[in-house]
Amino acid sequence: MTYTSYGNGPKPLILGSLPRHRPSDWIEVRPNIWATPPVEYAVGKQILDLRKSHWQHHQEAGAGVQLTAEDLPEGRITQLACTQSGQAPNHIQVWGPELPPLKQGCLALTFRARSSIPFRIDDLSVRMGSAPWTRFGGAGSMDRDIGPEWNEFQLVLQIQHSAQAGKLHFNLGGILPENALFEFQPLSLNVATPTVTDPPTVDVGNIIFDHGRQCGWKKWTIEDLKQPYDYYYDGATWRVYLYSAGHPAQLHSSVELALRRHVVDQSSCHHVVYDGLAIKYGAAHGFGGGNTHHLVIRDCDLAYIGGGHQFTREDGHPVRFGNAIEFWGAAHDHLIEGCRIWEVYDAALTNQGRDPSSIQVNITYRNNLILNSEYSFEYWNHPESAITKNIRFVNNTCINAGTVWSHAQRPDPNGSHLMLYSNTAATEGVEIKHNIFYQCTDWGSRTSSGWETLPDQDYNLWYSDTGVMSNWFGTRLKRFDEYQAETGLDTHSLFADPLFIDPGQGDFRPAAESPARQVRPDGGPVGVESLFTPG
Repeated sequence: MTYTSYGNGPKPLILGSLPRHRPSDWIEVRPNIWATPPVEYAVGKQILDLRKSHWQHHQEAGAGVQLTAEDLPEGRITQLACTQSGQAPNHIQVWGPELPPLKQGCLALTFRARSSIPFRIDDLSVRMGSAPWTRFGGAGSMDRDIGPEWNEFQLVLQIQHSAQAGKLHFNLGGILPENALFEFQPLSLNVATPTVTDPPTVDVGNIIFDHGRQCGWKKWTIEDLKQPYDYYYDGATWRVYLYSAGHPAQLHSSVELALRRHVVDQSSCHHVVYDGLAIKYGAAHGFGGGNTHHLVIRDCDLAYIGGGHQFTREDGHPVRFGNAIEFWGAAHDHLIEGCRIWEVYDAALTNQGRDPSSIQVNITYRNNLILNSEYSFEYWNHPESAITKNIRFVNNTCINAGTVWSHAQRPDPNGSHLMLYSNTAATEGVEIKHNIFYQCTDWGSRTSSGWETLPDQDYNLWYSDTGVMSNWFGTRLKRFDEYQAETGLDTHSLFADPLFIDPGQGDFRPAAESPARQVRPDGGPVGVESLFTPG
């Protein structure tokens, strides 16, 4: 199957965002604080009667709950007694009944609940009941606690179209307090019609104004909105609050709310070609998903990707994420070539995994132009039973790692062309050759734990007048010769200004006198081949 363009004109534009440039899209709720309109719902046709539904639980990593059920005339009450809450949300999971394949829209889950220790459910979803656990839709956070008295609640799920059946699901790890007794009685699942036709039902990880002339600065409470373009997403009400000196729709001709979902979800896809497309303004991944094989992504533009809220750490600090092209878990026989990628929260290109099924084989990234991403290429894979084989990152031109819309917003500024995190997988045939790595804010490369078999990394051209050449297993290697001696990598590579013809105007062709023409013994191209014109 091929998705591509035809005829003349710009590349077909696929956006992961909601437009909010109309005057009716914003209401001033405080001086200089503007908000999207409130979302209300009309509850309609019943999809499922849940009063006698069966619920199960999964626990891991030392978390512990005991699930029991009590049948009453008015319905079944499911009880969860928590002995150990766990450290991560997935350490305690609650699974409900299966739903039929769903069309895109909203569903309202109505239930009664109480808890001896108050808490809130914040990750209700519909997802596959088996690997790769694909998420078909979810609800925002609750706007009030589940307390010790019985109360009725309603959560609205935003559903993406799915041809597969899914199950109701929510996480309680690190959420349900230790020693709490949580009781809930599901009542019904109904169609819900919102007063706002396209509410932001998932986290807004970035706001792009006027196609990138300005981006939003994500904050975590309304009280944190102090400067122009500070914004806050309220998951309980599906509203965005923005600090602006004037009406946002009058100050800007384009306002895009980037949503925390993959722009192209390629989960479980195979034998697909994406050619000549423009993928922009998504707050998760541009292309994302696990369990894939035989995919080609060619001549695509990807821009302003990532920034969505992934999870909140135990210490209360939120973590954001987002890669332009990611292959997660099991992935083999992929080709990414001729793409232009810029302004990415995390990595422009990456394959990564953390499961024994994470077998990643025959993935090639070549002839891609990467600009202004926190990382140009990121890789990690574990545990020891995972496999990494024949991963090639060749003839790419990588510019300004860390010089990106989100760098100053990060809790961990980490601009690096090569971000090679923990790798304990059985590894062979990782090749990083014939690339140009130009300018970085923090590291040329960063290599973390594991890596018993190092990449075949050589014949590259490196240059940066900021940052440090390498973070090598925690040791800072500032000079290029020091890096070569310590790591044994890039033996024949050069550290020199590539002398691009006009980088300020986006012309990244090496000039006739560029040292890029001296890197390879055969005089062959370094960086994107189409930019390597005869000297």
